[in-house]
Amino acid sequence: MAGTLKRLFTHLFTGNARARFPATDMQRIADAIAAGEKRHRGEICFAVEGGLDVRDVLRGVQARARALDAFGRLRVWDTAANNGVLVYLLLADHRIEIVADRGLAGLVSDEQWRGVCLLMEERLRAGEYTDAVVAGVDSVSDLMAEHFPQSPGGADEDELPNQPVFL
Repeated sequence: MAGTLKRLFTHLFTGNARARFPATDMQRIADAIAAGEKRHRGEICFAVEGGLDVRDVLRGVQARARALDAFGRLRVWDTAANNGVLVYLLLADHRIEIVADRGLAGLVSDEQWRGVCLLMEERLRAGEYTDAVVAGVDSVSDLMAEHFPQSPGGADEDELPNQPVFL
């Protein structure tokens, strides 16, 4: 019960994610996604959430479950090559979750995804929120370019919006 109460207060008082990611920073992230997608045929989506609502905290909803839900709601799974990737940040829990579509199964290991998260966590601890996300997007793009490189002379077909999402 004490852990749930502490988590509840954390989620109530984390504040709005928009305060940490103003419009100019969100545009910088969108630009990083667009630049990365010029190197590969995958799709990257970034979503951030300040904290969960009271009901979700009391039900014990965890960051991974929220990321999976966002993956579906944002239709990250809906790409022709099944190679969409969601980078999800839950500020209140200090959690980063990466959800990759089935086209990446067996190509990118859990350890590689964890490496992206560790890179982001280091920057987040330093208070460099936007730099953390841009570094994460760049790392995901590196992995995507390895497995789904852009064809020579090929154009990036944007199947998903590059604009980051506040949940």
